[in-house]
Amino acid sequence: MNAVSPERNRIHPHKFTMWVAMGSIIMMFAGLTSAYVVKRAQSNWLEFDLPPVFWISTVVILASSLTIHLSLKAFKAREMPRYRMLITLTAVLGVAFALLQFAGFSALHKDGIQFFGAGSNPSASFLGIITGLHIAHVLGGVIALLVVFLRAFSIKNKVYTSVPLEIVATYWHFVDLLWIYLFVFFNSIG
Repeated sequence: MNAVSPERNRIHPHKFTMWVAMGSIIMMFAGLTSAYVVKRAQSNWLEFDLPPVFWISTVVILASSLTIHLSLKAFKAREMPRYRMLITLTAVLGVAFALLQFAGFSALHKDGIQFFGAGSNPSASFLGIITGLHIAHVLGGVIALLVVFLRAFSIKNKVYTSVPLEIVATYWHFVDLLWIYLFVFFNSIG
């Protein structure tokens, strides 16, 4: 009889925590985008288009999801030079995504979209809150990517475990899907 060890079917506590956190984040964004749809019926609602730079940032984050997936595969196969190259590329793409997001929101601001304050519109305020929270999650992801990147080149790292990289990859894929959801949402509902 081939018994499966109970340890084998258990999820790592850090992974479990990540999944719970992602579930909470999903609920938060679902609530905010639902409120956006409801508030959209107001007479003073401002319609606006997202700047084209957001299309570029979408391609960049999709590419970064591919590179982090490939870097995890390389790490598990113990192909360290390939892993280091791919995690470096992922970190560069992650930083590029964050910079492109900043450029996109700066372009909206230059177009007269005031996110908060006396001259703001409810639609712009919702956009500011939703994207502000998204930016906070992206920055958390970029910081995690940079930590993994630095660890890839550290000679002090003696433990060979893929768990930290798996957690960062899962979170980065989540940030990717979250951005795609928001991008489609604002382009179709906007």
